[in-house]
Amino acid sequence: MTPLTLPAPAKLNLFLHVVGRRPDGYHALQTLFQFLDFGDSLNFTPIAEPKVTIQCSQTDLAGPNNLVNRAVALVQNEFPKHWRGLRIDIDKRLPTGGGLGGGSSDAATTLLALRHFWQLPLSMTDLASLGLQLGADVPVFVNGQAAFAEGIGEQLTPCQPQSPWYLVIHPGVSVSTQSIFQHPDLPRASALIQPQHWTWENTRNDCEPLVRQLHPEVANALDWLVEYAPSRLTGTGACIFGRFDSQTAATDTLAQLPAPWTGFVARGLNESPVCSLLRQASTVNLTKQY
Repeated sequence: MTPLTLPAPAKLNLFLHVVGRRPDGYHALQTLFQFLDFGDSLNFTPIAEPKVTIQCSQTDLAGPNNLVNRAVALVQNEFPKHWRGLRIDIDKRLPTGGGLGGGSSDAATTLLALRHFWQLPLSMTDLASLGLQLGADVPVFVNGQAAFAEGIGEQLTPCQPQSPWYLVIHPGVSVSTQSIFQHPDLPRASALIQPQHWTWENTRNDCEPLVRQLHPEVANALDWLVEYAPSRLTGTGACIFGRFDSQTAATDTLAQLPAPWTGFVARGLNESPVCSLLRQASTVNLTKQY
């Protein structure tokens, strides 16, 4: 097979409600995932040597706990006779601790690529279940469809929210998901809503007041962005996002972003670009066989 470069898109939580706490200690959630046309990039190159090598543009993320390393190890353990030599190069653009799902997206793209390169006997449902061992956000990236999510985020109902332009701001801090979900002040009793009934106006991010309290820079960024567009925290943060009707309006606001905050403009996507690229690659490989 030929080398393949695949995106690992960011996600936004358009809302996030904490609706309870499960007996296993995890929180029961309701949220809406949408992808962005911005994210990390992974290059997969078959090699002759019987090994998998992984390089990352951020060297501090290249250790064995990187989710790409863990995804490879998981597949090698589950399918010891299927794996072949492969080099994986990760180009990181998404911040860690930002609530954009960068690590989960990298892991999901890796699982999808390994299924393609190693011809794994796995349905997409099986692959998503495998990905759940790596993190609650991995299945939505594997499935590649915008989704209303429940449970710990793995029970997915495909949906088609509007696809506006977003300005995403990183206020220069990292927020620990674990610390937010373990905090005694986190609300944990939001009422359940039905997927078809969600709107921006009747939802919120239950983590936002707590993150505002613990991280003043996030609060400052939210207060600044809301002057330009409806704005919200994504996940447990630290990134925030505002919805815009046009790319121009979002880009003009980005140009006014105070230092030292950083940001980017991206379009909301209801299908991950990984899906279409892998369909194309599979078609090319099938054509070569006949």
